Amino acid sequence: MTAAPTERTRIRRIANNADYQAATLHAILDAAWLCHVAFHDDSGSHCIPTACWREGDHLYIHGSNGGRLVKLLSQGVQACVTVTHLDGLVLARAAFNHSMNYRSAMIYGQFERVEGDAAKRASMDAFMDKISPGRAADVRPGNDKEFAATTVMRIALTEAACKVRTGGPKDDAEDMDIAAWVGELPFAHERAAPVPHETCTVEQPEYVANWRG
Repeated sequence: MTAAPTERTRIRRIANNADYQAATLHAILDAAWLCHVAFHDDSGSHCIPTACWREGDHLYIHGSNGGRLVKLLSQGVQACVTVTHLDGLVLARAAFNHSMNYRSAMIYGQFERVEGDAAKRASMDAFMDKISPGRAADVRPGNDKEFAATTVMRIALTEAACKVRTGGPKDDAEDMDIAAWVGELPFAHERAAPVPHETCTVEQPEYVANWRG
């Protein structure tokens, strides 16, 4: 992310929304629970949603050893990973000037397997803490059978680009007299109150009680 954009990551359409800073990329990934992994095989092109988490300068995913995604990525196929957060709908005076406010990231490259039992377990602990910090200490860790059936993979964040839009509509001068409501219809990602399962018999741990912030 400190090098010049590559041919794949250089943003040409509305280039002023481009952002190649690592801090922006990290913030977008850290706010995400899911990513979409696109790849191509003999049967066509595919784009699969999957859980993700970031550790340092890599984005991690995991899956079953027998899954198509893991099998193909393990062969070193080229992949494109995307994450998008929609922040609002932007209403303008002209239909074709409507837009959206968003934060998006694209990562290109090849995934690599996380090798070694200790490294796999550490990565899955990091994933559990991504779900809820402190959770890993409260639950049964994965057993040998579960880890043997699971592949953890990661992709470097070295070839990536972000695109971010904020603000209101950009109306043309000739449309400024149109009597239409203009502005933003924002979205808020709100955390709802925790709902205990009917079989739950323990009090809320701190990370559950603080879920809503």
